[in-house]
Amino acid sequence: MNLDSLLPHLGEWLRGTGPESDVVISTRIRLARNLAHLPFATRATPAHKAEVVARVKDAITHAPPAHPLEYVDIPQLSHLDRQFLVERQLISRELASGLEGPRGVAFDPTETASVMVNEEDHLRLQVLRSGFALDEAWHDIDQLDDALETRLSYAFHIQFGYLTACPTNVGTGMRASVMLHLPALGLTKQIDKVFRALQKINLAVRGLHGEGSRAFGDLYQISNHVTLGKSETKILTEIREVIVTILQYERQARQALLKERQQAEQDRVARAIGTLSSATMITAEETMELLSAVRLGIHLHLIDNIPVTAVNQLFIHTQAAHLQKLAGHSLDGEERNAARAKYLKTKLREWSLPRP
Repeated sequence: MNLDSLLPHLGEWLRGTGPESDVVISTRIRLARNLAHLPFATRATPAHKAEVVARVKDAITHAPPAHPLEYVDIPQLSHLDRQFLVERQLISRELASGLEGPRGVAFDPTETASVMVNEEDHLRLQVLRSGFALDEAWHDIDQLDDALETRLSYAFHIQFGYLTACPTNVGTGMRASVMLHLPALGLTKQIDKVFRALQKINLAVRGLHGEGSRAFGDLYQISNHVTLGKSETKILTEIREVIVTILQYERQARQALLKERQQAEQDRVARAIGTLSSATMITAEETMELLSAVRLGIHLHLIDNIPVTAVNQLFIHTQAAHLQKLAGHSLDGEERNAARAKYLKTKLREWSLPRP
């Protein structure tokens, strides 16, 4: 597969068209699965891993037409291409760089579904949907899981459920996560209180790229910690109830901003646009923070004539690997900062934004 062909398109999770998309960027459900009678990936030999790859390729090939997946061999990819797939949320950083031996990923053309092979577990299935779409994502991944299981025998225990390399995933093997844009809670100093409450009920809060990543641009992933002893329905219900509450808090905070300091917020958005359109060098982290302000400005109706999907795209296209793909060659740190600034200027001119 020529990964450059993905560049002009947005993955499903970035389309900005799903339910509650003013706050919810995307919904992801992931299933951890291992093949029966083979050592877990953390203990497997290269021969074992090669057998896993062969079996999964066979299952993908014979999957129903509703699940067309194309396999990509990770060790054959350049470092840049691996990072590119991480930025598009198709693989984890661990699969990209932290493991040895045969491994890969299979994903569909819309980037809605992917199957990582020989990460921490033999298989990590995931489905991504735009907006707040837990039920739809669960339906899709359940179908994909069933389709693969017609050709694969999973490691399963009648008492403990699906067996996984990490004990925290035993049971359903399911992690449901929702990516939220929460700038108003940050501006009104309520975000830490929300996160402390989430930790008390065993929900994890992570950044854009999952575990171990920092939260830039007011983007947060909220997911379940516990899988053992809970059904898929219960996990989804618990996540749904929490996200609905956070949606209410964020929207209340946005209304408070408009009521109490609308002019200050207009100025903040204008300054963000000014920096994005005039900087000659800019880091990825600063870009994310400024784009967050612009995205909030759109949803507060402080900016018009700009689709939110354009901002969503910039969140990804200004990441390191995407910038280098767009440039057609590798860039060092300062070169990336200069290329990022130039790219942002070009896009802002295309939008012909009126200043707020």
